[in-house]
Amino acid sequence: MIRILLISLSIFLFLACQTAQTQQTASSEIVCQLADSTKFQSVVNKLADEAGQPMGQLVAAVGREFLGVAYEEQTLEHGIDEPLTIELEGLDCTTFAETALAIARTLKSKNPDFSTYIGELENLRYRQGQRDGYLSRLHYFSDWIYDNEQKGLISQAANEFGQPLNVMVNFMSTHPESYPVLKENPELVSSLAEQEKAISARNYFFVPKEAVESKESNLKEGDLVGLATSIKGLDVTHVGILVEVGGRIHLMHASTAGMQVVISDEPLADFLQAKKSYTGILVARPID
Repeated sequence: MIRILLISLSIFLFLACQTAQTQQTASSEIVCQLADSTKFQSVVNKLADEAGQPMGQLVAAVGREFLGVAYEEQTLEHGIDEPLTIELEGLDCTTFAETALAIARTLKSKNPDFSTYIGELENLRYRQGQRDGYLSRLHYFSDWIYDNEQKGLISQAANEFGQPLNVMVNFMSTHPESYPVLKENPELVSSLAEQEKAISARNYFFVPKEAVESKESNLKEGDLVGLATSIKGLDVTHVGILVEVGGRIHLMHASTAGMQVVISDEPLADFLQAKKSYTGILVARPID
């Protein structure tokens, strides 16, 4: 019986990603490989008994299952039609954080299967949960926080222990040559600039890096954080998940230095000091 079930599961996963790849060719719907659904099922099977723990702790547990996975940039860049990319064998900092939260939410759902994960990922990644081309993706982390707070998926925790952050984003519209889709489709830039104005008009909160150590007791495992930057036109330049190591808060992230998912050797407060352009952290706290 167990052998039959395992074979059936393998067939299901194979068909799921074969269907996804067919959709990619036919209508640019999904980009997926069999290895991605296999990795998903491995993580879900391992953590199934932990689904009852608080969402943040579950996010951190899922994130740890990706330690050592290779860093890979621009995995979402598949043209103006913006297919839903499912990539678990190579992650950048943002897709790592999204993947961990989407799988955690899937584990807590009534049907913790691959199709549920697809829906959770799409809901997190796109404005109002609706994928409608390149500009529907939440490209800026501040916009990602706002939109997912509106959906009731996260809270902007730093509004209770941080301070206001003046966000002024325009980097994408002023540097379209740095983004393949914008470079190939310059007609998108004006609409993007309008989105950036709306993002910049909202209220955000952050913890300045000088205050992070003193505020560690307010931070929790599984918090998703964006590392705020002084670079003009950007809100954050890196994203990760907070974890506790030896009683201190560290950053678990897809590292460009290590070229894989790692946990920082030093506590977050010290990690932030390593780069002058880091100014603090925006905090997105997953909600059960």
